[in-house]
Amino acid sequence: MLGRRGHFLLILGVGKTCWGVGFLVDPPGPEGLHLLTQFAGLRHWAWLWIICGLVTTTFAFFQVGRDWAGFMAALIPPTVWAIAYSAAVVGGTYSRGIWVAIWYLTSHCGVIMWAATVPEYSVPHVPRLARRGKAP
Repeated sequence: MLGRRGHFLLILGVGKTCWGVGFLVDPPGPEGLHLLTQFAGLRHWAWLWIICGLVTTTFAFFQVGRDWAGFMAALIPPTVWAIAYSAAVVGGTYSRGIWVAIWYLTSHCGVIMWAATVPEYSVPHVPRLARRGKAP
């Protein structure tokens, strides 16, 4: 029922949901996330991960071409976190944030954007074997 894209979205969705639940249960320190915490606490921001994770999981079961919303939902939390860490670097409050931002942009956003472009069946067809006695 699930193709390769669906399996990918399912794994991402469950992971993002669990990451958000982790923020609810035991929120980490707010280092580098001042851009977010000035509006709401990390427990509130956890819901961004949870909701986007649930949307991503739901769209894992949609047909290819209709699963785009799952990929978009998967991109939102790591993009928001990358922006927050980048702002902390620019603001001079968290120098380590540049590496965390790059990690979110490559390991999360980059992989999600790549996976969104992979067709469901991208394996090349194996050429038919030449029939005996027939010239090519």
